[in-house]
Amino acid sequence: MDAGNTKTGAESEGPTWDLNPTDDSDAAVVVMVGRQIRLWRELKGLRAIDLGRLIGYGEDIIRKVERGERIPRPEFLDKADQALGANGLVAAMKQDVLKVRYPKRPRSLAKLEIQAVELYMYTIFCLQGLLQTEEYARAIMRTFRPLYSPKELERYVSIRIGRQRAFDRLPAPEFSFVLEEMALRRPVGGAAVMRPQLERLLEVSERPNVEIQVMPTAYADHPGLSGMIHLLKFPDGTAAGHCEDLNGGRPTTDPKQLRFLQLRYGIIRGQALTPKESRDFILQVLKET
Repeated sequence: MDAGNTKTGAESEGPTWDLNPTDDSDAAVVVMVGRQIRLWRELKGLRAIDLGRLIGYGEDIIRKVERGERIPRPEFLDKADQALGANGLVAAMKQDVLKVRYPKRPRSLAKLEIQAVELYMYTIFCLQGLLQTEEYARAIMRTFRPLYSPKELERYVSIRIGRQRAFDRLPAPEFSFVLEEMALRRPVGGAAVMRPQLERLLEVSERPNVEIQVMPTAYADHPGLSGMIHLLKFPDGTAAGHCEDLNGGRPTTDPKQLRFLQLRYGIIRGQALTPKESRDFILQVLKET
């Protein structure tokens, strides 16, 4: 895990959340994929809007992909391949696209999350990335300074949402999230963004392998005040973790420091509302939003 520079408190979710621009070689791959899709479309005599209708995407998305401004998802390439009669030549680019979908630092984080069998996460200022809706993530990233370009913004939103593949693994890993009340009440993007975001939390909390707990703002005496905690455990018994005031803010695999993180997280988890109480709390906030 590589440590990255923190952009803001809202973004410092873990050891490699620093979102650095994709390098030139990655960008060239995205442009090449888009060019190939455009050439196949033109060969078939289709307009961008026609292709969009065939595969279930808007014309704007088609054109962004063709210009290399948006990284297509694997299912996009599969549908485009079939609609264009490319005989697997478009779909074959999926592996190249997956490699560049995650710039170097986020790619290593996603790799670790997808390998973990237990994930423990405590955040303060905003909701944890694995729980964010696309619109919430976009609203958060629009606050960063310096500003992302529109192309960078969409790429990094895709990166964050792509990390949520961890929920779909089998066998299912165990997830534990402790969220501060202030993160639920902060109107990121306004009510139009927060209502679906709160509904998303309730939806995820119904999974048997996911526990979401709320730490009320009134509970001021707990060890989470020193910053977020991110702890991953792997099948071989190893672990990795991160906290802002340990190891210079860098990720660690040191057993002693990991014990500190587990102790802190255990206390935080014990002092937070139970999962059922937390679900009722989120429902109440939703009604007030």
